[in-house]
Amino acid sequence: MQDMLGRSVRLTQTPQRIISLVPSQTELLHALGLDDRVVGITQFCVHPPAWKRKKTIVGGTKRLHFDRITALQPDLIIANKEENNQADIEQLEAICPVWVSDVSSIETATQMILEVGQLTDTSSKAIEIVEHIARARLELNQFPICSVAYLIWNDPIMTVGGDTFINAMLHAAGFENIYADRKRYPTLDLEQLAEKQPQYLLLSSEPFPFKAKHVQRFENVLKHTKVVLVDGEYFSWYGSRMQEAFSYFSVLRNSVDLTDKSS
Repeated sequence: MQDMLGRSVRLTQTPQRIISLVPSQTELLHALGLDDRVVGITQFCVHPPAWKRKKTIVGGTKRLHFDRITALQPDLIIANKEENNQADIEQLEAICPVWVSDVSSIETATQMILEVGQLTDTSSKAIEIVEHIARARLELNQFPICSVAYLIWNDPIMTVGGDTFINAMLHAAGFENIYADRKRYPTLDLEQLAEKQPQYLLLSSEPFPFKAKHVQRFENVLKHTKVVLVDGEYFSWYGSRMQEAFSYFSVLRNSVDLTDKSS
């Protein structure tokens, strides 16, 4: 079979010793019921919490311990084009087959879920998850379109472009990304952001952990913008986390819209 980059991935049997190098895909493997077959994860794979204690930690998404990976004798490694380095993927292929996802939209996210289901012989559960996501998306209320900037880093200030999965999730939540004409993760300065004056500025909980103390800094400059802390996992984690994302968006929009109307 092929992965999402069109690379050939040759498996002689259903994988029994899987390593996941992507937090959101690790959570998906748990949702697919693969507790006994996942042997290694990264230090950033925080869901489910019990796996941090039970599984071998093979490093970070971009700083891998190849000796630990080799010692685990995996028969499949699951990676991602954006999260993992190409050079690392090429080196890992000497150990075992590596399947790489490429996710930039809700559609490619659900495709990834289905393909991982096929890889691991858990297609029925994968289909169930995708159907749950589709229902949840349909149940999401239609909110007035509001302009937004979504920050993922503080120093330097970094946002998201229109070719990202986060942008797709913002759109689903009724937000119009003011940087949708940019690519990937543009770096900004505060003055550039102030010139835009979006209706909302969303400060994500990850990868930079924005806190309440950061809100005041942006409110001082963006006088006509509502600054809101948001749970980044619901905007950036493709996989089974998407089952809860759309209900989170409803709660978020109801909250910020109500606050905006009362201010």
